[in-house]
Amino acid sequence: MAASDVTGHEEQGGRAWLAHYPVTFFAVVMGLSGLTLATHRIEHALDLPPVPGQILTVVTVLVFLAIGTVFIAKGLRYPDALKAEWNHPIRIAFFPAITIGALLIAAAILPWHGTLAHILWVVAAVAHLAIILGVVSAWLSHRPFETAHLTPAWFIPAVGNVLVPMAGVRLGYVEVSWFFFSVGILFWMVFLTLVFNRLIFHNPLPERLLPTLVIMIAPPSVGFVAWLQLNGGEVDAFARILYYAALMFVLITLTQVGRLVHLPFAMSWWAYSFPVAGFTIASTLFAEGTGETVAHALGYIGYAALWAIILLLVVRTLTAMRRNEICQPEG
Repeated sequence: MAASDVTGHEEQGGRAWLAHYPVTFFAVVMGLSGLTLATHRIEHALDLPPVPGQILTVVTVLVFLAIGTVFIAKGLRYPDALKAEWNHPIRIAFFPAITIGALLIAAAILPWHGTLAHILWVVAAVAHLAIILGVVSAWLSHRPFETAHLTPAWFIPAVGNVLVPMAGVRLGYVEVSWFFFSVGILFWMVFLTLVFNRLIFHNPLPERLLPTLVIMIAPPSVGFVAWLQLNGGEVDAFARILYYAALMFVLITLTQVGRLVHLPFAMSWWAYSFPVAGFTIASTLFAEGTGETVAHALGYIGYAALWAIILLLVVRTLTAMRRNEICQPEG
């Protein structure tokens, strides 16, 4: 049974939305996790009580559990639809967002519950490796991938690898963290070349995928954060390269704001959130390590922008859900 043919009588009854529940919903968890970790950094920078960060951590965990429960229900009830999503040349890149969300949550809860964070991190790291191997295997198979299928969303698997050291180093998994970091940086360089080739020499991205351009900010931003963990917190030459590369991608993204703000809402808009969070965290850490006042300012500006983006995304997502505009078959 094809995914598009899922039980027609349930379509009429309005229940088959579950078959079209997209894996891209896990980008919501990435965004909220990024906001949570950014809040932790701002609290640390301003020496504030950690209450807001703790509240956001709880909210993020609950959202992750809710989205994960529905996605598991989709897999059990509509396995063909889940398989079709895995075989989709663009959506397959979003599957690592599941384990990325878990890795970020592990980093968020580590200061308050080390044992739970340890268990979650181990499970998420192992699962992430399994998903990455599956995604890479799919990329290397004889499936009909075309240049048009290549978008900045393909950075997501690389970003996940680079995130592992954020909690991994503090948990004592130094060599494991080096492994994931090395793989993530390698894939980022490879896909950076491929994505720019696609953006410059081929047809423009379709409107619904334009928000994925913002994802280009994420790899160097979180790469900088991970490098500090691996390098004992020192802002050395390589750290500066990563941070300033992230800053350059922020500036490039700002040149596209005029196009992005006029797009119709889609779940891909959540791609705006995590990269901004990653750059905010990177800016606060860079400022702490160098004393650069510009980086301090960028950290606070980024945090304010992140809150504005998250609030906008929450409102637009709830509105779209109320209007039954998401979880629909692709046109």
